[in-house]
Amino acid sequence: MANVFLVGAGPGDPGMLTLRAKEIIETCDIMIYDYLANADFLKWCKPECEILYVGKKGGDHTLPQDKINDLIVEKARSGKVICRLKGGDPYVFGRGGEEGEELVEAGIDFEVVPGITAGVAAPAYAGIPVTHRDHTTSVCFITGHEDPTKTESGNNWEVYGQSNSTLVFYMGVGNLPMIAENLMKNGRPADTPVALVRWGTRCNQTSFVSTLENVADEARERDWKAPSIIVVGGVCGLHDKLAWFEKKPMLGQGVVVTRAREQASGLVKVLQGHGACVHEFPTISVEPLNDYSAVETAILQLARYQWVIFTSVNGVKFFWEQLAEIGLDSRIFCGMQVAAIGPATADEIRARGIEPDFVPEKYVAEHVVKGLLELEIQGADVLIPRAKVAREVLPRELKAAGCNVTVLPVYETKLVQASGDEIEASLEKGDIQYVTFTSSSTVENFFDLVSPDTLKQYPDVKIASIGPVTSETLSKFGFAADIEPEEYTIPGLVGALIKEAE
Repeated sequence: MANVFLVGAGPGDPGMLTLRAKEIIETCDIMIYDYLANADFLKWCKPECEILYVGKKGGDHTLPQDKINDLIVEKARSGKVICRLKGGDPYVFGRGGEEGEELVEAGIDFEVVPGITAGVAAPAYAGIPVTHRDHTTSVCFITGHEDPTKTESGNNWEVYGQSNSTLVFYMGVGNLPMIAENLMKNGRPADTPVALVRWGTRCNQTSFVSTLENVADEARERDWKAPSIIVVGGVCGLHDKLAWFEKKPMLGQGVVVTRAREQASGLVKVLQGHGACVHEFPTISVEPLNDYSAVETAILQLARYQWVIFTSVNGVKFFWEQLAEIGLDSRIFCGMQVAAIGPATADEIRARGIEPDFVPEKYVAEHVVKGLLELEIQGADVLIPRAKVAREVLPRELKAAGCNVTVLPVYETKLVQASGDEIEASLEKGDIQYVTFTSSSTVENFFDLVSPDTLKQYPDVKIASIGPVTSETLSKFGFAADIEPEEYTIPGLVGALIKEAE
């Protein structure tokens, strides 16, 4: 079997990565990746994977191509599985063919994993179909930056200028004046539509449409930079009509997600689906306890409780894990009542075959107590499986109402980040517009890593809090929440962010 894989990472949108590519990323021993390959994919690598960045940014190569070839061969001879991750498709202006030839000469087996090329994906995300029966029946992919050592150009400008094909130029922003001039000299009308798409398919995608005659000047006025795809042809006239991606309400808006990594994926996906550039900065990790003997004892004595109140999804998960450890299941709850502090927690309980007897209208401890008192919980024996450290409002108020309350830690949260340098750098570059907090612990841990004074230097950055308890914690650090949803849930928080961004 091959131990080297030349893998196309696609144009950047994680949803455009192939299943085969993800499989290789997850199992490789050594990752060698380019500038245009989305670095977010690296989070799928094994913890022990050796990760090597080789650059290849226009005019600024961390390693020149011949050295990259040598590196791949050297690492391959170790017998380890190598993933050579390249933006787009390895064989479409990706120099994968050259790397393949080097591997053949070295007697090393390899496989190619094709990727979606930017020449198709970027125009599609900008509302431009590269073929359309009303405009053209062919498309031509062209390098906008030829090998400078070649004695003759491989570009046949006469053919390009006189054809009706859609022309897609890769890596051509620096040569845009020359490209436009050559096309017009060889027959393309000066008013031919031209589109430039930068960072196609990513949250920071931008595009504009001009004409061959004006595009170079307009790009200069806009200070247009690589990486960009240049599209020439009548299909560019469909940009405004068919554009869909750049209409997303949060496109280009940088949002910091401080939620624990184990829980952040849903929030991240929803925000990305609305176009946001998400900065994952989990300030806490959810960890099992070192000793579960107290939990096991409580489970075996569960019949003495009239109510069990779950205050989080994690509380449900860890409690049921211990049920399974001792050979029990949901039937142990027979004859008692179960409450959930919010809809996500309630759904987690339902997934285990139990319909909660109570879910409050407002998803904070104070409303839980009010609702439970209306259900005459006074005097009941109550078990609360929860985090090792959490707010004491719920147990305190229930005790005040005459309940016999047992707080049962089933997991703990720990500070997970080493420093806030990455967030501080993004703030300084102006890449962050919102910071979200979904609990008091995310607030406290965030400001352990990023000084409140640092965040105060950026008054235009808005703070989004999931609810009043989290907002109260923010106030202790000198901040008021700019955004707080009416419904204290993740969907409510996302809705409030979208409303603010529109």
